[in-house]
Amino acid sequence: MDAIRAEHLTRRFGETLAVDDVTFNVQPGEIFGLVGPDGAGKTTIMRLLTGILDPSAGEAFVDGLDIRKHAEAVKDRIGYMSQRFGLYPDLTVIENIDFYADLYGVTRKERGPRTRELLAFSNLTPFALRKAGNLSGGMKQKLGLACALIHTPRVLFLDEPTNGVDPVSRRDFWRILYRLLEERVTIFVSTAYMDEAERCGRIGLMHRGRLLACDSVPGVKRLMPGSLLELRCDAPRAAAALLRKEHDDVALFGDRIHIRVDDAEKATRSLQEAMGKAGFEIHELRGVEPTLEDIFMAVLPKETP
Repeated sequence: MDAIRAEHLTRRFGETLAVDDVTFNVQPGEIFGLVGPDGAGKTTIMRLLTGILDPSAGEAFVDGLDIRKHAEAVKDRIGYMSQRFGLYPDLTVIENIDFYADLYGVTRKERGPRTRELLAFSNLTPFALRKAGNLSGGMKQKLGLACALIHTPRVLFLDEPTNGVDPVSRRDFWRILYRLLEERVTIFVSTAYMDEAERCGRIGLMHRGRLLACDSVPGVKRLMPGSLLELRCDAPRAAAALLRKEHDDVALFGDRIHIRVDDAEKATRSLQEAMGKAGFEIHELRGVEPTLEDIFMAVLPKETP
């Protein structure tokens, strides 16, 4: 049985089609990433699956339960951490966890061991008596995760959980998520960070409410036809502007230029000639594996009117 299954899921807000006929499934015990830019429909899908919103059309099941018919039962089986998770700054770490334990109906007998386990799990034990408002951004995210896990959910929904968090805290947060997999928790996470998407077992690539692809990261990367060349030179911005006159798929990443080509050998000779004539000195020109950023640059513009 799938941990999550969506079939032709659709949501309208008036004339706006926020989620457009989306179908996918998530296996038990995997990390599934919903990836896309702001406004892609990620948060709306998350709210549909957690029972906060009703779909305009289609259906979805979480842990085998129909989100329309069994919305309250679904909420008992999931943990949900929204973009603005409701921590109470004047309450301590322990008091925040206790509050959510009350909301989920966790008994006093159960919550003691579970709270100690979650504090240790998230490395918050030394800060148990600190007020939430005095925690760093990364610690607040860990506390939000602990609160979402207090009732031992089977499926965990995380809506851009590391948005605005420093890189070290993001890394630590993902280490915790990997440890949750050992407990067979299914994790459904949305993110706009491509490096985080690479950490997922499978991803769904979203744009303007549509699911463009759903596969493993290597599978999604195979969406890019042809080959990818990486070029390093002086004045990369000016060089990229020149190359865009002859190539459709040119992306600038700092001092590196990525160019998608159909024939790598032929394109290499052509690029060397064009750059030389324009007075650019090439420091390096080589074939590389595409990143998810490259996939976005190759696929998303084709979807834009």
